[in-house]
Amino acid sequence: MNKKRYVLWTSTVVAASLLLSGCQLLTGYQKIDEAENAKAWAGKIKPIDGEVNIACIGTYHCEIARIDKTRVIGADTHEPINPTMLVAMQDMIAKGKSHTNNKHAQTSMHANIDMTPLAHKNEIKIVPLSASGMPGLTNYYARVKPAKREVQVNFYPENNLGYVERFTLIHDFIDADTYQLRAYQKKSNDNSGSLLDTASPQPLCVDLYQGNTVQRRFCKELSAEHQGEFVETRIVKALPASSKVKAKA
Repeated sequence: MNKKRYVLWTSTVVAASLLLSGCQLLTGYQKIDEAENAKAWAGKIKPIDGEVNIACIGTYHCEIARIDKTRVIGADTHEPINPTMLVAMQDMIAKGKSHTNNKHAQTSMHANIDMTPLAHKNEIKIVPLSASGMPGLTNYYARVKPAKREVQVNFYPENNLGYVERFTLIHDFIDADTYQLRAYQKKSNDNSGSLLDTASPQPLCVDLYQGNTVQRRFCKELSAEHQGEFVETRIVKALPASSKVKAKA
């Protein structure tokens, strides 16, 4: 019997209808890209030997709420709960460059960040990654030691802090590397074309990337049995071109 793994995915409100086609990242991912393109950075991922970096992306805003039993980013303040978790930042410099044909100046933010290696396996450090798609907020990533961990991430698919999707993952972060939890919306192949199907939001998915490779995938199960849960799905890897030719022979 095939066993399914589940992760908790709960909604505080019903999502508005999102009429997207194909496998597409949510609008918030585009907003985050815009912030990055504008050089509105408070920091960037800086790999440290022997450490694991955990980041989230894909919505207007997202934040690592908890790692194991340690609360990280507050759901009310959207800032690190324990100030000592935040890496020391020095010489924050904002450089503006005005344009004669533009009333707004482009601003880039740079910080000298203390990236001292973690002292022990239970230590957690939070680093400001980039400007959020929501004004006034910051995207952070976490630095931890390699280990099997439980990570809770809060995703905000809309430009509304009142709508949050909570995703919890248990994973063996055994390799010192950069891991990303990327949320996106996948088009269902079972759309019958009815008005009810058209008005219903498409299933939401979260991919766990290690570097540039998808390691695990979870998609929201819309069936009555598992409604509101995320089910881990099998990742189908494309065969090399040479293998496809041999398969046809």
